[in-house]
Amino acid sequence: MTEFKSLAKETAVYGVSSILGKFLNWCLVPLYTHVLASPAEYGVVTNLYAYTALILVILTYGMETGLFRFMNKGSDNPQTVYATTLISLFVTSAIFVISCFVFSDSIAIAMGYALNPEYIMMLAIVVAMDAFGSIPFAYLRYKKRPYVFAGLKLLMIFVNILMNIFFLIGCPYIMTVAPSLIDWFYRPEYGVGYVFVANLISTTTVTIALLPYVFVGKFNFDIQLLKRMLAYSLPLLLLGIVGIANQTIDKILFPYLFEDKMYAQTQLGIYGACFKIAMVMMMFTQAFRYAYEPFVFAKNKNADSRQSYADIMKYYFITSLLIFLGMMFYLDILKLIIGESYWEGLKVVPIVLLSYIFQGVYFNLSMWYKLTDKTMYGAYMSFMGCAITITLIWVLVPRIGYIGAAYASLCAYLCMMLVSYFLGQKYMPVNYDLVAMLKYFVLAMVLYGISILAKNGYAWLNYLINTLLLSLFVVYMVKKDLPLHSLPYIGKYFKKH
Repeated sequence: MTEFKSLAKETAVYGVSSILGKFLNWCLVPLYTHVLASPAEYGVVTNLYAYTALILVILTYGMETGLFRFMNKGSDNPQTVYATTLISLFVTSAIFVISCFVFSDSIAIAMGYALNPEYIMMLAIVVAMDAFGSIPFAYLRYKKRPYVFAGLKLLMIFVNILMNIFFLIGCPYIMTVAPSLIDWFYRPEYGVGYVFVANLISTTTVTIALLPYVFVGKFNFDIQLLKRMLAYSLPLLLLGIVGIANQTIDKILFPYLFEDKMYAQTQLGIYGACFKIAMVMMMFTQAFRYAYEPFVFAKNKNADSRQSYADIMKYYFITSLLIFLGMMFYLDILKLIIGESYWEGLKVVPIVLLSYIFQGVYFNLSMWYKLTDKTMYGAYMSFMGCAITITLIWVLVPRIGYIGAAYASLCAYLCMMLVSYFLGQKYMPVNYDLVAMLKYFVLAMVLYGISILAKNGYAWLNYLINTLLLSLFVVYMVKKDLPLHSLPYIGKYFKKH
């Protein structure tokens, strides 16, 4: 029982810190969209951070998972495993940084940033430090130091936010009242470049803070151990690349699909900002995932496990539809998060929200191949989703713009969800309540459709209508599947009948 309590505590710390971190980073969106000179500048942020997400997966090449596997295997000295992994990541990260510095001009030209090759150099350092830092962070998890782990992660985010506020709000103000204080290092025209400067400062700060957990013992490098670790970890790299590509490839390819680069960056900035609004759904899915994954593996031995999986799927789906309606019915309030020049892209929000719902359902369904040790099916479906995404991006984006990228993601996750369901029913049948889930989906879409048709020029009337429509969904939910007396904490205040 003590072990389970410890696991629950650590899961809560890791989960809360991760979700809080994502939320705090999400809070930078209002700053960027209101302060940066144009959507094109935010397009630069969206594009380059999509690259860094992909490169980070490549530079860690599955060694974080490999570290856990070999440190717990028993046949290898944990300190040797740690030192070997650290040295390997340090060498590859250093090679990457040196290569980016040597070829920075060529890379910048190829990526469309010929005038600012320093963007490439700064982000090369950032992603290299992040890759190297992933191993000390993994070591903290191995040593069961969740509070240190969470504290350092949040430190990086807070420093990044503070530096962004300093460069994008503080410095412009100081330039108007006391320019001599900062004109030796601050250039107002540099604009979006300070987003990357802030990131460089925050990542450097945390890398320095991690050093005590780097120099924890002898640095014994074992080449034979490294070979075995690479044999284990490199297949994970392939899966990692495909997984992150499904999330970022639209933002990487977007600028290459238009001849007018300024137009492309502007459209990408609008798309990226509106995409961020929909990330509320992703944060809900992430929170659900932290709780659900340990539950599934613990519950698997129980006789009623499959019924539990079916029930959880239904309640996840209902909750995600409730979030969808809540966000769409009050989008006129949520849109204030971003600058007015980005509002034309709000039409992608419902599409992105639906793609996140399908992604969440796919995650629920994915348990069948994890529990039956048929994980290669997960790889096949990831490759399929990536192929669909890339194909539809090339076909749709040049014709209908960023909305085509949103549809590409939606179609990919819809196909992955359907294929996973049918394969799962073959290898690990679960009696999901599809009829009830379909009823909820149809009801949600009908209510959303009514909201669109009933929209008028009076904001108060729109909010009243939408609140009534949302109430109808909640009443149906309570009557059918979620009686008030069954709710935690507040259920005791309601009678059973």
